[in-house]
Amino acid sequence: MADDRQPLVPDDDLPYSPPPPDLNSSLQDGSEDGGGDDATQVNFEIAPGQVHIPSTASSGFSFRKLWAFTGPGWLMSIAYLDPGNIESDLTAGAVAKYKLLWVLMWSTVMGLILQLLAARLGCVTGLHLAQVCRQNYPRGPRLALWIMMEIAIIGSDIQEVVGSAIAMNLLSAGKIPIWAGVILTGADTFTFLFLENYGLRKLEGLFCSLITIMAFSFGYMYCTIRPDQGQILQGMWFPWCQNCNKEAIQQAVGIVGAIIMPHNIYLHSALVLSRDIDRKDKNKIKEANMYNAIESAIALFVSFLINLFVTATFAHAFSDSTKYQNPSLSAAGKWIFEKYGLAMKIIWGIGILAAGQSSTMTGTYAGQFVMEGFLDIHWAKWKRVLLTRSIAMGPTIVVALFAHRDLDMLNNWLNVLMSIQLPFALIPILHFTSSESIMGEFKNSRCA
Repeated sequence: MADDRQPLVPDDDLPYSPPPPDLNSSLQDGSEDGGGDDATQVNFEIAPGQVHIPSTASSGFSFRKLWAFTGPGWLMSIAYLDPGNIESDLTAGAVAKYKLLWVLMWSTVMGLILQLLAARLGCVTGLHLAQVCRQNYPRGPRLALWIMMEIAIIGSDIQEVVGSAIAMNLLSAGKIPIWAGVILTGADTFTFLFLENYGLRKLEGLFCSLITIMAFSFGYMYCTIRPDQGQILQGMWFPWCQNCNKEAIQQAVGIVGAIIMPHNIYLHSALVLSRDIDRKDKNKIKEANMYNAIESAIALFVSFLINLFVTATFAHAFSDSTKYQNPSLSAAGKWIFEKYGLAMKIIWGIGILAAGQSSTMTGTYAGQFVMEGFLDIHWAKWKRVLLTRSIAMGPTIVVALFAHRDLDMLNNWLNVLMSIQLPFALIPILHFTSSESIMGEFKNSRCA
C-alpha cells in the first residue's frame, strides 16, 4: 500500500514555520483582540490566529497577555466537569468515602501534564494532534486512531445526554421524564451553534460562566453539608484504599477515565491555534507555552476543586445512609431534597445541567477536529452534531424507556471505557512531542 503521508513542515524551517494554508480554515478578515473588544468577524470558526495577542513594553509577565491567552484552557477543562465526572465523583464518595481522593488529585495532575504537551504541540507546529497523526502515520494506524477517538467522543456524548436529561427531570419535579429530557437535550445542542455568531471570545466567556455556575452550586452544597476536613486531607495525600471492595477498585479506574478523556488531548492541541503567535520567533513560542501552562493550571485547579466538592459532599452524605444503595445523580437529588429541601435540590439540578450543557460544544469541536484531522473531511458543525448525537441518543432513549435504573451503571462503564481508550491519545502525544524533527528544541526532555 502506498504511503500517502506528507512532510509535516519543511526541514529548514523547523520548528517555527507557520502551518500550510490548506490545512486549517482561515479568517477572511478581522480578528479578536484578546485584550479588548471583539473586532468585526466574517468567519466564526475556531481558526488559527483568530485572537490577537497584544504587545507590551515589558518582556516579563503581563496580565493583559494572560487574558489574551485565556480561553482554550477553560474550554478544555470542561471535559473534566461533564456529567460523567459528576457521576463518578458521587459514586466514588458513596462506595469508598474519602479513600479515592488521591486518585482524583493525581489523575488531574497527570491530565494537566498531557494537556500541556498537547498545547505545546499546537503552539510549536501550528497543527493539531490529529493533523500531525495524518501526516506521520500510515493509513492503517490513522484509521484505527480515528475510530478509537470517535468511540470515545460518542461515549462522552452519551454521558452528556444522560446527565442533562436527569437534570431536567430533577428541575421539573419529575414532570419531564428522562426519555423526554434525552430528546430535548438532543435539540438544544443546536442552540449553541448559533452562539458562535457572537464571536469566539464571547463563546469562551459563556462556558467560563457555566463553570462558575457549577463552582457556586457544588461549592454551596459543600459548605452547607460540611464534610470532614481531616478525612479529606488524608484521602488526598495518602494513597490508600483500605478494605476497598471490587466496586471501589472499578471506581478508581473509572475516575481516571472520567478525568483524563482521550479526545480532550486532541481538542486542546487545536484550541490553542486560535491565538495569533509568530512561530518563526522561538521567544514568542516560549511565551505562548508559558501563558498556556498558567491558564491550564488555573482551569484544572478549579475543576479539581469542583470534583472534590462533589466527592467529599457525598462521601459525607451517604456515610450513614442505607436507603440509597445505588448512588446516582437521581438518588442524590432525592436525598438532597429530603435532607435540605427544594432549594438545595434545584441548586444540584442546575449544577448538573450546567455540566451537561457546557460539555456539549466541546464534544462537538473535538469530533470536528478529529474527523478533519485524521480524514481531511470537512463537515458543517450541525451535520457533525446531528450524526454524533443521533448515535448517542438511540441507545440512551432505549435504556431510559425500559431500564432507566441502569442509566447510572451505563455512565460508570463509559468512564471505564475512557480509561481503555486513553492509550490511543497518550502514545501519539508522547511520540510527537518527543520528536526533535517535529518539535525542535521544544521536544520533551527527560523531565517533561
